[in-house]
Amino acid sequence: MQTIYDLIIIGGGPIGLACGIEAQKAGLNYLILEKGALCNSIYNYPVNMTFFSTSDRLEMAGIPFMSVGAKPTRTEALEYYRRIYFHFQLKVNLYEGVETLKKLGSNFHILTSKGSYLTRKIVLATGFYDLPNLMNVPGEDLPKVLHYYKEPWPFIGQKVLVVGGANSAVDAALECWRKGAEVSMVLLGDEVDDNVKYWVRPDIMNRIKEGSIKAFTNSKVKEIKTDEVIISTPQGEESIANNWVLAMTGYKPNFSLLDQLGVELSLDEKRQPCYDQANQESNVPGVYLAGVVCGGLNTREFFIENSISHAEAIVKNIVYKST
Repeated sequence: MQTIYDLIIIGGGPIGLACGIEAQKAGLNYLILEKGALCNSIYNYPVNMTFFSTSDRLEMAGIPFMSVGAKPTRTEALEYYRRIYFHFQLKVNLYEGVETLKKLGSNFHILTSKGSYLTRKIVLATGFYDLPNLMNVPGEDLPKVLHYYKEPWPFIGQKVLVVGGANSAVDAALECWRKGAEVSMVLLGDEVDDNVKYWVRPDIMNRIKEGSIKAFTNSKVKEIKTDEVIISTPQGEESIANNWVLAMTGYKPNFSLLDQLGVELSLDEKRQPCYDQANQESNVPGVYLAGVVCGGLNTREFFIENSISHAEAIVKNIVYKST
C-alpha cells in the first residue's frame, strides 16, 4: 500500500525547512518537495546580494547564523541553510516539482514530476520568486530582455536599461554601471522606492543626480526593439539605443496550486489567500500556508524573519487536531 504521510511541505526554502524541523520534532511522518535546488529562490538571487535583515534575525531551531558582516550575503545564507539541512537530516526531495494537487477522500493526492504521494496535511511554502511581473509590452519576449539578474560581467561595455526602482533594480543598475555598462533606468515614480536599502539609496540617488546613470522618471517602457527601446515619458516618447533590458519588475506567487486546492483569494488588488492567522490553516481544512505566499501579491509583507514562526504554529495545530 502507498505510504500516507502526516504532512507534505511544498517548497524547500527557509520557511519550508523550518516547517520540516518542527514536523520532525513532533514525530510526524513528513516530506519536503522542492522543484529546484535547496533554497532555490535564494540560489537565484543576484550573486552579490546582501540581505536587509541581520543574520541573527534569520536564525532557526537554535542554530547560530554566523556571517562576516551584520547583514549576511547570499552565499552565507546558502551555506547556513545547507548546514540546517544536514544537521537535522531533513527529508527533502530536490528537483521534484509539484504538478497537481487534489483532495482524495480524507487525504490529499500530490502528483509530481517524479511520482505521486498521499498526505493527510499540506503546507504550501512556495514563496514568490518563480513568476516575474511582466511589462506586457511588444518585444518583451526578445532574448535581450531578462527578468532575473545574476551578476554584472555580461554587461561590460553594453547599453543596459533597468526597469524598476526597488532593491533588485537598484543593485543591478549600480553593479552594471561600476563594471562599465552604460546604464539607464525607467522609474514609475519621481525617484527610486523609499524602501530601497538605506545604505544603498544615497548611492543610486547620487549617481542619478550627477548623470552617471540616466533615470526616466514617471515613465514606462512602451516597446522593446532589437537595438532600441521606446519609453513613454511626461515629455513624450523617447527612443534610446539598447543592448539589454533588465526588467526588475518584481515577482508574484504561483496561484495555480492554491486554485487547485480551492484556497480562496481576496477580491482586492492583493489577492491574499484566506487563512487563519492563529494557526496558518487556509479555508480548506488540512491545507496550511507559510511564508510570503500568505501575502498574495503584497510580497513585501512577509519575509524570512517574520515567517519562521509560521512553522511552529502549523505543526502545533496539526498535532492538536490529531489528538
